Amino acid sequence: MATHNLLGKAGEDAVAEYLKKKGYDILHRNWRKNHLELDIVAAKDDELIVVEVKTRRNTDYIEPQDAVNRQKIRRIVIAADAYVKHFGIDASVRFDIITAVGQPGTFRIDHIKDAFYPPMFG
Repeated sequence: MATHNLLGKAGEDAVAEYLKKKGYDILHRNWRKNHLELDIVAAKDDELIVVEVKTRRNTDYIEPQDAVNRQKIRRIVIAADAYVKHFGIDASVRFDIITAVGQPGTFRIDHIKDAFYPPMFG
């Protein structure tokens, strides 16, 4: 596995542990349907939380959350809609971005709740 893939997996593992410690139930990790993917799907307080994880070694060039652009948001929202329909979920959905910056074992975790809202498609 490429180094950046190992870093990404370590970051996602750290974020999953962070969420568990905060009382979230992890429902799925890397859920896929066709070409759609959700990094982490969790639940807490009768709410479905879709988490986009961004891992970086450092923030020298860009903040990790800035990599979640309009196109990425659109794909996440479409994937979340597919997830809700697939599992027949009747709950409000929140979209969070959680960043993991640093090295495995010493990541700095930043949790951005309600990082974005589903855009209106038309």
